[in-house]
Amino acid sequence: MGKTNLLDAIYYLCMCKSNFGITDRLVVKDSTNFFRVEGTFSKEKKNYKVVAKVQPKSKKEIEINGAIHSKLADHIGLFPVVMITPFDIELAMDGSEVRRKFLDNSLAQIDRVYLTALLQYNRILRQRNATLKSANGGNIDYALLDTLDEQLLNPTAIITQKRKTFCESFLPVFQKYYKIISNEQEPVDCVYRSQLIGQELSVLLQQHRERDVYLQRSTVGVHKDDLIFTIKEKPLKKFASQGQLKSYILALKLAQYHLVKSRKDSLPILLLDDIFDKLDNNRVQQLLTLLFSNNFGQIFFTDTHEERLLDLLQPYGVSSKRFIIEEGVVKE
Repeated sequence: MGKTNLLDAIYYLCMCKSNFGITDRLVVKDSTNFFRVEGTFSKEKKNYKVVAKVQPKSKKEIEINGAIHSKLADHIGLFPVVMITPFDIELAMDGSEVRRKFLDNSLAQIDRVYLTALLQYNRILRQRNATLKSANGGNIDYALLDTLDEQLLNPTAIITQKRKTFCESFLPVFQKYYKIISNEQEPVDCVYRSQLIGQELSVLLQQHRERDVYLQRSTVGVHKDDLIFTIKEKPLKKFASQGQLKSYILALKLAQYHLVKSRKDSLPILLLDDIFDKLDNNRVQQLLTLLFSNNFGQIFFTDTHEERLLDLLQPYGVSSKRFIIEEGVVKE
């Protein structure tokens, strides 16, 4: 009990939020209204004490060695991290929002310009949607709508270009990892799809304005972007076997790790939560061989079977520490 919480706490200290896309109100322990998490990170032979103090809906502070970040965005990317969990199957099975978060999570850690543009875009988009809803069938402030539309153009251009460039670099790495993990030859693809490729946002906003006013929400923009996953040129969601699907998701996350690592001055932390139950023995061996024959930095594994993890690691001769969680208490 508590294994996933432990890994998510590490993730929180790196990303200022839970890996599972839930609000801080749901991260807080039952019957409490506040949490504090702290950890020590080593980077370039120097230690950093990172503390998160969070009171949902009221206050969130992230501090390093006693100094509080004035903006949470300044903390993102300082301690890069990638987490792999059984819930990552949502990347293939759920809607486009999950795949956009995958893109954002990757780019936010390696590109401060992208993160700034994304925060700016989301803030303006919220204002635009609020303006559309405020009409409620009556008059709408078109002058304000024009201003907001104009303000969306610059962050949109930055986000679109950086997502496109990232995906071009991401694809060959992803395909390489898929081939290694699956030991299969079937072709896989991952394509960035956006309304903005070959289209001007200003034109699209005008074309869809009447519809936006009617629906009271913004129907065009980078918040509608998606990643299209295919295997053998067919939709992954409909045509992949369970084994192919697991290999595909693992390859996506390891490619994410590779791209983040290539742009950072320190190796990202890799968090692997309870994935051995979801993989057959062949894929487990392929994965471990890959992890321990490449420069993957510090890795955290969790497993429900104490001896299985020791048996899996033993042939590789890796240096490790084992922790047991009993009744919510961590023991070395």
